[in-house]
Amino acid sequence: MGSRLTVARREVAGLRAEKTILLAIAIQLFIAAFSSFLVVGLVSMYDPGALDGAEVEVAAAGDAVADLERAAAEVPGATVTRYEDAAAARNAFDRSAADAVAIATREDTGRISVAVTAPDATVETTVIVVQLRDLLRTYERIERVERAESLSRPPLPVPDSIGSSPYFTFTYTVLIPVLVFLPVFISGSLVVDSITEELDRGTLELLRVAPVTIGEIVDGKALAAVAIAPGQALLWLLLLELNGTPVANVPTILLLMTALTTLVVGVAAGIAAAAPDRRAAQFLYSVAVLVLFGGATAMAGGPTNAVARLAIDSADPATTLTVAVYAALGAVAYLGVRRLISANGIGQ
Repeated sequence: MGSRLTVARREVAGLRAEKTILLAIAIQLFIAAFSSFLVVGLVSMYDPGALDGAEVEVAAAGDAVADLERAAAEVPGATVTRYEDAAAARNAFDRSAADAVAIATREDTGRISVAVTAPDATVETTVIVVQLRDLLRTYERIERVERAESLSRPPLPVPDSIGSSPYFTFTYTVLIPVLVFLPVFISGSLVVDSITEELDRGTLELLRVAPVTIGEIVDGKALAAVAIAPGQALLWLLLLELNGTPVANVPTILLLMTALTTLVVGVAAGIAAAAPDRRAAQFLYSVAVLVLFGGATAMAGGPTNAVARLAIDSADPATTLTVAVYAALGAVAYLGVRRLISANGIGQ
């Protein structure tokens, strides 16, 4: 009877672990199914100016509106309508006849000041502000060109602007790192859940009856969590390749994320061993991951920057050194945690 109960509990624990893994994969597949919509939406937040077709009506007044109208002719989607005075322009804004107000006046010193009013805390505010920024930048450029002859010294030449697609920038600096590191966080969370559930349900004591050590039990759980992470990341990168987004140095990227997964899994196992309560362990794990990745991201040679540079094939020796350092850190962290768990046990 006891052996049957032991087998039943092991099967239940195994089924729960499988369900957790399948749920994590299902969530990622759900996200992938709407990837096109998500990319457009996230790019609009990353760079609102990337949205084409945004129309902004600006009610303008003042004695320097003429050049503002000329600037609007060079900014796609921006339209400037002249009003008799500032009160009339603000009245049009209050009646929703205009999206923003711009009062352009010439000062006695010859300078031009523009006071802009935009809507506060609406869905369209970001797009309106971006369009106003482009309008004012164009306005400033026109004024600088017209007043260039009055300068006593020629100004430094302005470099030609290099157009780059915001989708390219977003994909390689934000999307690919997120897709690569998402399985890392999931693997660590799986280890925390797996160990704390074993303790909570008493199945860890039953596992000790088997001819395995506590270190080998932790090895099995960690190996399963680490093994699935590169597979998930590889699937993401293959989907990007199929969608026409080439990713360079895929093996090196997978090596880096495997090293980070080992590091995170080691931290997760240590937290679960020290704090056997599931909620407390998950909270501590979340804080630890935020501190680790937040601090690493703030560094110039952090993992996010390394993945982005590897993906666009612009890695340098420092990037290779970063991969080696994280591989060493992952191995040392996991071996250290495993030794502590083997010596002190779990939940002691």
